[in-house]
Amino acid sequence: MTLELLEHEWNELLIDLHIQFGRRPDLQSILFLIGVQELGQLRKTYTKEEKQDLMHIAVCKLLADDGYFSFSGIDDDGWPHYTPIKSLPLDQKGLEEQENLLKKQVLRYFEKI
Repeated sequence: MTLELLEHEWNELLIDLHIQFGRRPDLQSILFLIGVQELGQLRKTYTKEEKQDLMHIAVCKLLADDGYFSFSGIDDDGWPHYTPIKSLPLDQKGLEEQENLLKKQVLRYFEKI
């Protein structure tokens, strides 16, 4: 996917989510949304730590499709856990490249659901 196509598809997703939720999300908001979806426990409030955990769940879920994580199960509180399989590509990339990788994975995630 070219950078131009990625940005076009990303902006289309942002428009769709803006229509659905009434405000334009950023990447962190979308990761939070995916984390809540994967947790399956919708609540009105989450602690700061839980919000960080939800975004971590989202990143693990997104990168699991490429073999970076493996789903290892659900804990007693109903939270999903993932096991790292191989080094994250995010460690070797610049910030813009990391963001673009996550954007691609987010677009793929929304195509599946």
